[in-house]
Amino acid sequence: MDSKAVHNGESTGPLIVSFGEMLIDFVPTVSGVSLAEAPGFLKAPGGAPANVAIAVARLGGHAAFVGKLGDDEFGHMLAGILGENGVSTKGINFDLGARTALAFVTLRADGEREFMFYRNPSADMLLTPEELNLELIRSAKVFHYGSISLIVEPCRSAHLKAMEAAKEAGALLSYDPNLRLPLWPSPAEAREQIMSIWDKAEVIKVSDNELEFLTGSDKIDDAAALSLWHPNLKLLLVTLGEKGCRYYTKNFHGQVDAFNVKAVDTTGAGDAFVGALLSKIVDDQSVIEDEPRLREVLKFSNACGAITTIKKGAIPALPTTSEVLTFVKGA
Repeated sequence: MDSKAVHNGESTGPLIVSFGEMLIDFVPTVSGVSLAEAPGFLKAPGGAPANVAIAVARLGGHAAFVGKLGDDEFGHMLAGILGENGVSTKGINFDLGARTALAFVTLRADGEREFMFYRNPSADMLLTPEELNLELIRSAKVFHYGSISLIVEPCRSAHLKAMEAAKEAGALLSYDPNLRLPLWPSPAEAREQIMSIWDKAEVIKVSDNELEFLTGSDKIDDAAALSLWHPNLKLLLVTLGEKGCRYYTKNFHGQVDAFNVKAVDTTGAGDAFVGALLSKIVDDQSVIEDEPRLREVLKFSNACGAITTIKKGAIPALPTTSEVLTFVKGA
């Protein structure tokens, strides 16, 4: 951990800043039932950008989260969870009027999810450009974000300003659209807004479902993936669940197989994958141009994703480096 010494509970070293929402997922105590049928719920901290920040920190990286929480018990609990996991909370604001967002998540029998959100509006939607900690954002080597922060103002303007500040300061921009259709006014609006910032990102990760949604193609193939390519892009990743992931760069493309596990809950698997990837390239982005090294990184990232599906909830399931290495050895 020479370049990533721990200082005041946080790692030092090249910084990965994650921007967007953090919320509480309420997960049924019983799998494979509808929300109405669930006898009870467990509260699990979540929100893709926050999950990514914690995934990075668990793997020994230096991470910060930028976003807004309600000035309520849940909001302070979430900020506390970030801090306990070694994520810098210097980019967090608290809203006195709006509550922390909640999501009720149904786990179907196959471990896949359905969502019902309580955001009317929630605090994360009310982050303003003026509230951004630009000093923190400008110190990022990697700036990571999703698309939920693009849905409404003022958060959309805050997102665009943060992205621009990070880019001007030389950060690598990383984008995981993390499509949640129930939150958008319409599928057409979701597609348009997700694509409105597409050509800014240098690393993009989409799931197979998102690839279908964004391209309108029912085929998950190279042609569909490459239709999303743009000139600023360095690495495009398509995650395929139990089939692993595909990768595309300017000079080569290929597929890395997944690890075979019995999935209990897929929440956070994509975030674990992204956090692992970013933690491995933040020190040396030339990995992206070196196929054998990139494949090793993606194997590690696939392992992180697989481990996360074995337990319920996203953050409790995110692995440490030693857990990943043990898992890979035993696989």
